[in-house]
Amino acid sequence: MEIGMIGLGKMGSNMGRRLLGGSHRVVVYDPVKEAVEAIAEHGAVGATSIADLIQKLAKPCAVWLMVPSGDPTESTINTVAAELSAGDIIVDGGNSYYKDSMRRAAALFENGVIFLDTGTSGGIWGLKEGYCLMIGGRSEAFQRLEPIFQTLAPAPNQGYIHAGPSGAGHFVKMIHNGIEYGMMQAYAEGFELMQAKREFDLNMAQIAEVWRYGSVVRSWLLDLAAGAFQENPNLDGIQAYVEDSGEGRWTVQESIDLAVPIPVISQALQARFRSRQEQPFSSKLLAALRQQFGGHQVRESKR
Repeated sequence: MEIGMIGLGKMGSNMGRRLLGGSHRVVVYDPVKEAVEAIAEHGAVGATSIADLIQKLAKPCAVWLMVPSGDPTESTINTVAAELSAGDIIVDGGNSYYKDSMRRAAALFENGVIFLDTGTSGGIWGLKEGYCLMIGGRSEAFQRLEPIFQTLAPAPNQGYIHAGPSGAGHFVKMIHNGIEYGMMQAYAEGFELMQAKREFDLNMAQIAEVWRYGSVVRSWLLDLAAGAFQENPNLDGIQAYVEDSGEGRWTVQESIDLAVPIPVISQALQARFRSRQEQPFSSKLLAALRQQFGGHQVRESKR
């Protein structure tokens, strides 16, 4: 089977290589010429433009996008759609907002182009371990591309699902990432508490390693934490600044819209916001208030 791929960042490139390992024909394009050349060395067919990529695919064709969410995805979909015909498929494997995916699917289908929103988890480890795929869209398009999903997944019968109609794939991936926020925060808080218990001189790397086996808190995230501690026991040189890529915010907003409480995920998102503040204004006000009502000493900032 063949597929076109647009967007050859680390994840997109690894997905392309996994497909090549499954004997699929993969045609690739990225604005960065070197990225195309790198995967072409593994057997992919390079394209010089989106139009060139589509011309090199047999009809009806399928084009998989791995580009940043928001405007880059919107503009790329519009450019690709202009080159496609009825019966062709666009797959968005990025972390797009599910309501945008619902809108895009409806707009594209007016011209007969089918859209599959495909939430993809696996990060940089997907080439070796396989990817977890959460797919939304028309069932006939899902079935047509199922050999592609089976190759990308950890096994032909594991790790991928047709979650439902358009938008369902990215919705499930959004919740998946929200849960990830909460799990990461719980690990971070637990290890911080143990690290603060100086009298025990606890070894974080050893604790993370022993928890990986038989413990009810074992997980792939814990495996990664153990690896991080092995490489850098005190996490030296790492700034306590944590970004968020949008899915946590969307998850919290959805909980508000549906009136479903998700306190753990919400607090994990707030913790990420706080990590980016060197001198939180709210904490300054707390110190000032204690001084005002109780005469408590404040620490003056260095100018």
